[in-house]
Amino acid sequence: MNLLRRALLASIGAVIGWKPSWSKQISPDSGEETSSQNEVEKSSVTSRHVLCFLGKERDLSPLSDAATQAIREFATGFSIDEDYSQAEPDDRMSQSFAVCWDRVEADAWSPADEDAVADHQSVLYILGPSMQQAETVKVSMLALRLVERLIDAGAVAVKGESADIADGLDRWRELIRQGAEATKAADPLAEQRIGRLAFAKRPLSVPGYLESVGFHLGGLPEVYVPESAGSERQIVAIMDAVADEITQRGLEPTLEGRRASLSFDSYEADEFKFNPYGIVRLPK
Repeated sequence: MNLLRRALLASIGAVIGWKPSWSKQISPDSGEETSSQNEVEKSSVTSRHVLCFLGKERDLSPLSDAATQAIREFATGFSIDEDYSQAEPDDRMSQSFAVCWDRVEADAWSPADEDAVADHQSVLYILGPSMQQAETVKVSMLALRLVERLIDAGAVAVKGESADIADGLDRWRELIRQGAEATKAADPLAEQRIGRLAFAKRPLSVPGYLESVGFHLGGLPEVYVPESAGSERQIVAIMDAVADEITQRGLEPTLEGRRASLSFDSYEADEFKFNPYGIVRLPK
């Protein structure tokens, strides 16, 4: 099953299948490392953006023409998916967006955004390039610029399929503004933070923990925080703080300072949500 079909089934069905595919554990006490598969398989997996844009007309050309021009100008490696894009409404979109709206940021979407999804008349999918870790922040900033270009061209709703995250247009515009400022200031920490806010989903629940999904789009492992650590908003703040620490200090110092472990128990390696950089699990 290809990447985009996996994304569509997951977001429309609102069911995340957690399956351990291979594992590697670092004990915070011993520092010893065990691995169930070799490093070649881990390093061969790359992440990519999958973006969904809804149009207000039964005509793909306003969005597809804008996307083609943006790809020509700056979004190198992105491409329009011809198989799943359609010049007609998709009656599953209201349900899909309903389970993907960002529920962390206040006023991340409005009733007008929900109405726009319900009334959409066309769907355009864009696939990002496969990213090496060092490229993820740059490509995520390009993805934000692409979102801006298509909103300007008439997109009425936008969703990041790679982590099932949707925002309203005002929230997307604010993220675009912040991303542009971070890029202009040549501030990689700010760029990565904005990329996480734009394209990652948090928090989701697994037994005993709340998790992030999509941090690999910024070249980072996911972060698992025990449910006992506080409210959902407090836990989200911890996730973001850990991600910032990894960016600033490095992975190993963060693991040591947080007494955390690193594992690679994740989705199947061919799943679009699979994180090749692993999972940082904070202690209970």
